[in-house]
Amino acid sequence: MPKKVPVVEKIHKVNDQLALENRAKLDEAGVFSVNLMASPGAGKTSLIERTLKTLGDEYNIAVIDGDLASSIDADRAAAAGATAVQINTGGSCHLDAHMLRNAFAELDLKKFDLLLVENVGNLVCPSGFQLGTHKNVLIASTPEGDDKPYKYPKMYQNVDVLIINKTDLLSLLSFDMEYFTKGVEILSPGLTTFPLSCQTGDGFDAWIDWLDTQMMSDE
Repeated sequence: MPKKVPVVEKIHKVNDQLALENRAKLDEAGVFSVNLMASPGAGKTSLIERTLKTLGDEYNIAVIDGDLASSIDADRAAAAGATAVQINTGGSCHLDAHMLRNAFAELDLKKFDLLLVENVGNLVCPSGFQLGTHKNVLIASTPEGDDKPYKYPKMYQNVDVLIINKTDLLSLLSFDMEYFTKGVEILSPGLTTFPLSCQTGDGFDAWIDWLDTQMMSDE
């Protein structure tokens, strides 16, 4: 009797193979890459803008921006000094490895040191699709509430770095940092975490130092 392969399993298998090919292209070009994931409004684009402002004179940086429609975020990245490519997903709630591979065709990867990929704003779908980037980074923001690790465990289990953005608003919110970090620790013990504010710059140096270290070790 023939073995039935679920459609979802087949899709993920094909995606994972393409992700490996994407990683090989990035490694060959000597580009360190980061997949930035978050809910809408958490601060992905603001993080990219401030990162470009801080590192733009030191490194050549490209940005691939995924969104359902429009080029607003890619335009912001370009205005901040990046070479930016827009991916409109046509309704898809996440980027996948095939989309990223197509975006590579718009870039001469060998010209860049760092690639920042801004995934579609969503705490569900992006966690299930590897892109081939070197690191997966989740941006949480304090206005979203302190219960997100408990509500979206898969997202918090599948990242290498957590950024807690908008710490400048903590005094105005009922965000319980201890409760939040307890949930994170249960899901991802010892996860590298950077509390910071893209607005004020507080804590941002630690994120930049981490990027610097990753790029130097990737050489």
